[in-house]
Amino acid sequence: MDEDRVQSEPSKQEYWRGKAFAFFTNKACEFFPCHTGIDPDEFNCLFCYCPLYALGDKCGGRFTYINDIKDCSNCVVPHRRGNYGYITGRFNEIVEAMREIKRAAP
Repeated sequence: MDEDRVQSEPSKQEYWRGKAFAFFTNKACEFFPCHTGIDPDEFNCLFCYCPLYALGDKCGGRFTYINDIKDCSNCVVPHRRGNYGYITGRFNEIVEAMREIKRAAP
């Protein structure tokens, strides 16, 4: 399960725990909550558009492909309070993925 795998990995960036910048909930959003399975008081909206999407099948979340489009409807990785460090810890991979896309462009 994606949330078990992510939460069991030790965070490289523990400095963020308990800090306001690592968690934000927007209960006024017309789509809140956009995913089920998380207590609304623990739902993190900070990564509303998941930065890990760019990693394709290496994101670590629960997703499927529908007509070659990645569907993350069943994934809650970016919305769990404790996953800030997991996501920000993968930014170098995201940068490298973008470099590869740029190199492959005509």
